[in-house]
Amino acid sequence: MSAVIATTGFQAPGVRREPASTATRTRLRLTRRGRIVFTGLAAVPLVIWAFVVVLGAGTAAADIESSGVSFEYTTVGEGDSLWAIAESLDPNADAREVIDEIMRLNGLDDAVVEPGQRLALPVVP
Repeated sequence: MSAVIATTGFQAPGVRREPASTATRTRLRLTRRGRIVFTGLAAVPLVIWAFVVVLGAGTAAADIESSGVSFEYTTVGEGDSLWAIAESLDPNADAREVIDEIMRLNGLDDAVVEPGQRLALPVVP
């Protein structure tokens, strides 16, 4: 058994049907250029934050003149090392602790120094 439904196109009063186009929702589609722009806008705060962190973290303690602390300065000579400088600065102290303090004051990443380099030294009482 089969049935055929025929409509006249007229509606009963009070019955409203929505058009089929509004019933289905379309997804937002971004073009390649749109994805690049969207990603770039999202990345701007991250890039600014990275610059602030990198540029703000590189100050050595000896560069801060407003602290009121005085430092002795020395220029590294040919064949000098931080170990030799630390021993001549305070022969009674542990040279490793003095080297750590010199590295912290000058913002050094490692204990390698070059001739002609100017170093701030901690004042030993």
